Amino acid sequence: MKSQLKEHINKDLPFLKGKNLLIAISGGIDSVVLTYLMKKLNFSISLAHCNFKLRGKESNKDEEFVKELGEQFQFPTYTIKFETEAYASEKGISIQMAARELRYAWFDKIMLENNIDYILTGHHKDDVIETFLINLTRGTGLDGLTGIPEVNGKIVRPLLPFIRQEILVYATKKKLDWREDITNSSIKYFRNKIRHKIVPVLKELNPNLLESFYNTLENLKGSQQIIKDQIQNIKEQAVSNVNNELFIDVSKLKELSNPKIYLYELLKEYNFTEWNDVHDLLDAQTGKQIFSKTHRLLKNRDVLVLTLLANQKELIEFKIEEHTKEITEPIQINFETVTIPTGTKSNKNKAFNEIIFDDSKTLAIDYNKIQFPLTIRKWQKGDYFFPIGLNGKKKLSKFFKDEKLSLLEKENIWLLCSNDNIVWVIGKRLDERFKVTGSTTNILKIKL
Repeated sequence: MKSQLKEHINKDLPFLKGKNLLIAISGGIDSVVLTYLMKKLNFSISLAHCNFKLRGKESNKDEEFVKELGEQFQFPTYTIKFETEAYASEKGISIQMAARELRYAWFDKIMLENNIDYILTGHHKDDVIETFLINLTRGTGLDGLTGIPEVNGKIVRPLLPFIRQEILVYATKKKLDWREDITNSSIKYFRNKIRHKIVPVLKELNPNLLESFYNTLENLKGSQQIIKDQIQNIKEQAVSNVNNELFIDVSKLKELSNPKIYLYELLKEYNFTEWNDVHDLLDAQTGKQIFSKTHRLLKNRDVLVLTLLANQKELIEFKIEEHTKEITEPIQINFETVTIPTGTKSNKNKAFNEIIFDDSKTLAIDYNKIQFPLTIRKWQKGDYFFPIGLNGKKKLSKFFKDEKLSLLEKENIWLLCSNDNIVWVIGKRLDERFKVTGSTTNILKIKL
């Protein structure tokens, strides 16, 4: 098995050579054999073990076993205890998902602090077929049917070419010690039911199940690559990215034979689940939107707009202190103070003429009517201002409606404020109360 693994790494995983590797070790046979083999192949190894505190004393014994193994092999060994059940309850997720989130966040921290290049796990061929059957049972796309990837970013699974029986024979032959997790034999867990009830029957029906399965898997991966190539082609034609927002051309998508499938492939990484609703957006009215846990998909005229859900940063007020010349966040604005000279009318007119207003991105306000620090913020329900040229105040919501702004355009509006008063709906309209008049002596010139 050692020579087979060496050959596999040389052929398919040569990037591991000379790197610092972290083995995610539970103490079970798979991760122990992986540790033993990588030691024999003289790789630079560290060990990381998570005690999820789910099996009482047995969990603690697993941790102690890993510490002793690390000491025996003289490997740097990292261990941690997690309050997994409490975390799962707090987040409203399953124990399995909680354990996954906790361990990979911790692995990332270890890698960053210790200059580690890759995480190795002990997954093997049998894990792949079990995962395939689980995903098939629950319903999945092609990604869920193409197995566990051997390389997924910084995560590498060197034992995927080997079956469970090979690992057991090797561990027995080398008289290795490992920890048995008694829950692995309990069929109350979905994966174990697949492992102990379903797979044996399939192997009875086809003694060459694993070989046949891997042939099928390779065919699926080939089909998957064809799909990826086509999706990339569609992205180039119908998808654009502007300021971290994804714009999908509805008309071009509707020209395709099966828009729903293409939408799934384009958006599957953004955590949407109601795919019928996603598809219905193609024919929905402007302003219709749906949400995933992380993103919003909005129909805006002839495009679908994908944006990350608003976070608390958008509620922050950006302060502008007096004598500021330029800001770059949240938008770029230049400021210039101009003093109107006293004296003749012609001098005043000359000073005014030096302030050029050639578009909606440049304006002047009466410096003496504002109070610093100025602030820039998003608009909120109930906001109002006194639009220049209009006698009286107007709610921003009504102003936006009159301006025929789309939902997306409204969300991208910023306000320049003095105390609680809106000075400028940036890029749209100045407030009457802050305009320059004949009595103005100091002007703040603002250019967006």
